[in-house]
Amino acid sequence: MEAMTEVQAASADRPTVGYIGIGLMGRPMALRLLKAGFPLVVWGRNPDRLRDVVDAGAVLAASPADVARAAAIVITCVSDTAAVEAVVFGPGGIAEGASVGRVLVDMSTIHPARSRAMAQRLRQATGMGWIDAPVSGGPQGAAAGTMAVMAGGEAVDFDFVRPVVAHLAGAFTLMGPSGAGQTTKMVNQVIVGGCKSVIAEAIQLAMNAGIDAMRLPEAFAGGRADSSLLRQSIPKMVSGDFTPTGHLRTMMKDLDIVMELARETRTPMPMTGLATEMHRMMVSHGHADDDTTSVIALLRDKPLL
Repeated sequence: MEAMTEVQAASADRPTVGYIGIGLMGRPMALRLLKAGFPLVVWGRNPDRLRDVVDAGAVLAASPADVARAAAIVITCVSDTAAVEAVVFGPGGIAEGASVGRVLVDMSTIHPARSRAMAQRLRQATGMGWIDAPVSGGPQGAAAGTMAVMAGGEAVDFDFVRPVVAHLAGAFTLMGPSGAGQTTKMVNQVIVGGCKSVIAEAIQLAMNAGIDAMRLPEAFAGGRADSSLLRQSIPKMVSGDFTPTGHLRTMMKDLDIVMELARETRTPMPMTGLATEMHRMMVSHGHADDDTTSVIALLRDKPLL
């Protein structure tokens, strides 16, 4: 697929947006922005994977630097810290096209300290702002525009990008200075990773005891055990359909960052440590690309291992 060069003219309320990281989460977000009328410029290492987004109206850039030159706001949503650093500061990276008055919104989940350091480096070198804005809600939330987005950075940059992120998020909260969004996401992952591991135990107990686990949401509705995480997890855990809506390897990466942050802050986290090792056990036995709900397989009579 050849790179396109013309970008639809932007307006005051619909600035040109760049998007880098068209994956499970990025694709539905990019399509939402196009549907909302934002001129969109995209880049990816494999242009063929961007075909549907380009067909929907996005412009394909030749490099991340070209995305930054074309867009007032550049959103990144990539796999890990190394990927963020490469796309921002690598050859042809965002930094080469960055300038004052533009803001990078990094929706990746990375270590808070590394996020702070890269934000400072980009601003000092180019004047471009940086909002760390990791997300929670899964592909369903990304498609529906109901994600929780936890932000860190300067208030002026947050206010600048808020009208765009409002089309992607049910909640967009500035938690503090640079890195605060990533720290908040780590707290989120403690709850999500730990609760999924406990939910797996509860569901397996129900099935082993002869209860119809599919009816648990109905039984728990309105009670303290009721939650969207429970309702989303049960069908996949009961059926054994582990088609990914979120990869085990990604959750393990996040929990490893949590445990690193716990050591740095001298925070005891025994339950989260156990959840982390449950995920590591699954990944080490070849299930890195399975859905996070597959942790229940560790508890079965015939586990996937």
